[in-house]
Amino acid sequence: MTENKNSDANRQAPPDHYEQVVDEIANQYENLSERYKQVARYVTQNPNNVAMESVNSVATKCGVHPSVLVRFAQNFGYSGFKQMQTVFRSRLATAAPGFNERVSALKSDIQKSREHGIVGFMQDLVVRDIATLQDLLSLVTEENLQRAALLLKDAQTIYIVGQLRSESIAIFLRYLLTMLKRRVILLDPAGGLAPEMARTMRSDDVLIAIAFRHYAKETISIADIATKSETPIIGITDSQLSPLAKDSTVLFTIPEEEYSFSRSLAAPMCLSQSIAIAVASLLQPDEEPRIATVTGNERKRARSSRTTKI
Repeated sequence: MTENKNSDANRQAPPDHYEQVVDEIANQYENLSERYKQVARYVTQNPNNVAMESVNSVATKCGVHPSVLVRFAQNFGYSGFKQMQTVFRSRLATAAPGFNERVSALKSDIQKSREHGIVGFMQDLVVRDIATLQDLLSLVTEENLQRAALLLKDAQTIYIVGQLRSESIAIFLRYLLTMLKRRVILLDPAGGLAPEMARTMRSDDVLIAIAFRHYAKETISIADIATKSETPIIGITDSQLSPLAKDSTVLFTIPEEEYSFSRSLAAPMCLSQSIAIAVASLLQPDEEPRIATVTGNERKRARSSRTTKI
C-alpha cells in the first residue's frame, strides 16, 4: 500500500487533543501502510516517550527512519511530527501534573538500581510499576468501571479468556468474581475445548477478554465468537489499536511502556481488583464493599456448624 500524503480529510485542522489523535489513528489504522501501522502501535502504546523524546529517538524505537514519522504526522493533518508531539505533551500537562519531575526521579532511581547488583533488577521493576500504576489513575474512568460492573452484576454467566501472559489475570478475575457468587467459566485452552465452550455464550452473558501484544490468537477468535452471538465484551488490552478494541462493549487500555527484560502485571492486576470491587459495591449497596475469601468462608461454615450442634 502506498503512503499517500494528506488526503482531503487530512487537510482539515488536525486533532488538538490526545484522545482525538488516538481515535483518528484507530479509525484509519486498517488502511495504513505496514510502516505507518508500526508507528501507530508505538505512539499509542508509548505516549509518554513520544511526548518527551526526540524525533530521532522515537524513530529508533519504532524501527523506522525519522522521515517516516514526519510523513505519518502529515497523514493526520500536522505540519510535521513535532506538531503532533505538542498534543502528546499537552496530555502530560493536563492529565499528570508534575509528570516530568516524576519521570526524572524514576529514571534516577533506575540508574541507581543498576549499581546494586541483582537487587537492582527488583528496584527497576518497582519504579516501573509505580509509573504504570500512576498512569492507570488517568486511564480508567468512572463511567467504564460502572458500565463493566453493571454488566458483570447482571450477567447470567461470566466467561473469561486470557492466555499466555494474560492467563494469570484471567485466573485472578475468576477467583474474585466467583467469591462474589457470580457464575464464572474460565475458557481454559486445556483440551482444546475453549472455542466450543465459547459457542455456548448468549446475549445475556458477558465475556471478559484479556490480551496484550502479541495478542493470543485463540483469545481474539473467542472475542469474535462473542461478537457474533451478541455477547457483551469487556476488553482488557494495551491499545485502541488492539484486535479486542473494535468490538468491546467496555474497553480498558493499559499501554505498555518500553521495557528491558520484563512486562509488568501490576497495572492489569490492580484493574482486575478494581473491577471486582466495583461489582461488590453494586451487590452490597448498604455496606463497605468486601470480597470474601475461601478460607474465611470455611471458618464461617465451621462456626455455624458448631453453633448448630450446640
